[in-house]
Amino acid sequence: MPGPILEIADILRAHGPAWRATNAGHVSLTQLKVMSAIERCRTAALGGHVARCADCAHEHIAYNSCRNRHCPKCQAGAAKAWLAAREAELLPVRYFHLVFTLPKPIADIAHQNKREIYNLLMRASADTVIKIAADPKHLGARAGMISVLHTWGSAMTHHPHVHMIVPGGGLSADGAKWIACRKNFFLSVRVLSRLYRRLILEGLTKLHDAGKLQFFGDHADLVDRAAFDSFLQPLRKIDWVVYAKEPFAGPKAVLAYLSRYTHRVAISNSRLIRFDENSVTFKVKDYRLKGAGRHTTMTLATSEFIRRFLIHVLPRGQHRIRHYGFFGNGNRVANIARIRQLLGVRASEQDNDNNTRNTMEPVRFLALPCPCCGGQLIIINTIAPAQHSRAPPKPQRAAV
Repeated sequence: MPGPILEIADILRAHGPAWRATNAGHVSLTQLKVMSAIERCRTAALGGHVARCADCAHEHIAYNSCRNRHCPKCQAGAAKAWLAAREAELLPVRYFHLVFTLPKPIADIAHQNKREIYNLLMRASADTVIKIAADPKHLGARAGMISVLHTWGSAMTHHPHVHMIVPGGGLSADGAKWIACRKNFFLSVRVLSRLYRRLILEGLTKLHDAGKLQFFGDHADLVDRAAFDSFLQPLRKIDWVVYAKEPFAGPKAVLAYLSRYTHRVAISNSRLIRFDENSVTFKVKDYRLKGAGRHTTMTLATSEFIRRFLIHVLPRGQHRIRHYGFFGNGNRVANIARIRQLLGVRASEQDNDNNTRNTMEPVRFLALPCPCCGGQLIIINTIAPAQHSRAPPKPQRAAV
């Protein structure tokens, strides 16, 4: 299947240099690295491979990917590998989908404090589910969850929220049994919303007291504790949005959902329509509407399009996908094995299959099919990355 005609890389190659010059001093090193990676992705600059089709002997050149997690072209392969690992961890139970969002005033200051508030958002949303699920008045069990951080809306505006996938039940406190929730009900959204609101507000106050929040522009006066308390006060009285979607129709539906959400970036290449010297037009979806009317288009000035794309670059080391509860990385394997035993499910044989494959002599294939016949492309040669000339070193002044 042919790829999209337009790509984010095309826009950055055409307008990135001018945008960087105009915004010099206002762009982080991480954002600059993302731009550079996307511009160079699958070009001779990164090297590549020569492959020959096993069926028709057609030779094909494929340049290497940048593998940057913000690159729209590089996420399909990363998602495929991640999903293969998650498939062996799926439990034969009903799964639920929860969404935790931040009110706009907090989202605004999160834009200036990404690392701290994104971490707070993911931790508070997970703690909310774990604490309510552990309460005997609700489920009385230790829950597990996969949390995925998204920071954008359809128009690439700043809209941090967490998508959470939760099995419908949990381990008893002594780990002796699996406690299942009701068929179409996991936990009360109203109860979740109130605890989530309290945990976020308490977390923000602690961050402010520790001097870990920065404020600029219209929010500069929030550095004062009294002003910050006044800023938070109205948020204590409103309902916070915690959304529970319909439960998934089995583990396969969970995988299909995860394949669309875990490695998504702010905008995919498939949503681009056209761009020129002045503007970029792309598809958007208005989630407040239903039916065909929710799909429309938006045109932004090219500089604004690039700015919006880059505000969703995560701080270095920030994890977008996290596991909590009995899915926590430390005890995940043991917990899943125990739950499978309690549910009477045989252990996955996938690990044995992987070990068998790993002992075989590796044959390197391209992930792409042959463009002529669709056969497998076997790598026969490697192309070294293009060498870029460097400026000569500045002459050293002689020591006096």
